[in-house]
Amino acid sequence: MKLSRILYLSCFFLICASSFSQSAKQRELEKKREKLRQEIAQMKKLRETNKKKERSLLDEVETLKSQISTRQNLIKVTNQQTNLLSREIDANLKKMGKQREEIELLKKEYAKMVVKSYKSKSKQSRIMFLLSSNDFSQAYKRLQYMKQYNEYRKEKVEQIENQTIALQELNKDLVRQKEDKEVLIGENKEAEKNLEKEREEQEVLMASIRKEAGVYTKKIKQKEKQASAIDRAIEKLIRDAIAKANKKVGKKVTKKGSATTFALTAEAKKLADNFTANKGKLPWPVGTGRITKKFGRQPHPTLPNIQINSSGVEIETQPGEKARAVFDGEVIAIQKLKGASRLVQIRHGNYITTYYNLENITIKEGDAVKTKQQIGQVRTNPATGRAIMKFLIYQNAKRLNPQTWVYKM
Repeated sequence: MKLSRILYLSCFFLICASSFSQSAKQRELEKKREKLRQEIAQMKKLRETNKKKERSLLDEVETLKSQISTRQNLIKVTNQQTNLLSREIDANLKKMGKQREEIELLKKEYAKMVVKSYKSKSKQSRIMFLLSSNDFSQAYKRLQYMKQYNEYRKEKVEQIENQTIALQELNKDLVRQKEDKEVLIGENKEAEKNLEKEREEQEVLMASIRKEAGVYTKKIKQKEKQASAIDRAIEKLIRDAIAKANKKVGKKVTKKGSATTFALTAEAKKLADNFTANKGKLPWPVGTGRITKKFGRQPHPTLPNIQINSSGVEIETQPGEKARAVFDGEVIAIQKLKGASRLVQIRHGNYITTYYNLENITIKEGDAVKTKQQIGQVRTNPATGRAIMKFLIYQNAKRLNPQTWVYKM
């Protein structure tokens, strides 16, 4: 009987391990799907709110484009879930078939045992079987055989019962999986309908932009000019900060604003080394958000024949979202820049992180801050209703791509 239980438990745990593995994948996909659904809901709410505002057509197209891209990802993830469920269903059907075959085989074996037992079931025949032994040792062995035979019969009954229970559990899983699959298929059909509507809406908006391409090209170039001016102001702040820090540690500075490398103390070097070691692991500078503009030169999202440049990344988040430090460091600047609202710079050894388009700043220059500490609130543009923060990383005076430093950015 112990052997039967061990075999049953081994089979049960193998089934559970396989199911757990599949469930872990499903949970991971469901987590991705839920995040994408939240992003779509957020963008939809933002667009509905902004219909009441005087909003740039370019902003409208860019938001719609992001919404379409996110919905495509949602459809892709949902398809992955559906395909995984299909594989799980097929696997369970095979397991159920195998379980039924095993149960039938056990029943046949048990039936043979019952017939054999019936033919020799009389108490008298069992006693005669013992009494006909040549000696005590043989009688003892025959008694043990009879006990083992009875145990074996009970074991077969238990095996049949256990296999039947396992089959019933697989059947329950199968029913649930089929129901889940139908729900996912229904959701994807609805998502594809919404995607088609959004594409049609996007084409209407793009047609309006194409009619006045010259006007929008001029607006884009003006925004690029403003962004370049802000970048120059930020870089001057960084050079000044380097010069000030170097003077403090006794390094000779030839001209204010000309320094490009920090002279590091042992403590600052340790902090810089820790920052370097966390490349690709830094937390996002906001709790929730999505990238609306990547780092570096790139085609404009609406008018791809125009090249734009970004010194950092632009992150759109929900109105009222708090900005937070991505690593331990010291606040070296809080400035009000034209076209950039308020700006915060934090030094991490020879690295500087910059967060701008903030308001309600909660720290001050000289403060030591910790990873994920709130430093202010992302400003919401009253004209567009969008809360967008620009985030930059520098090593000394060298501009870096934040997407290679922040986790899954």
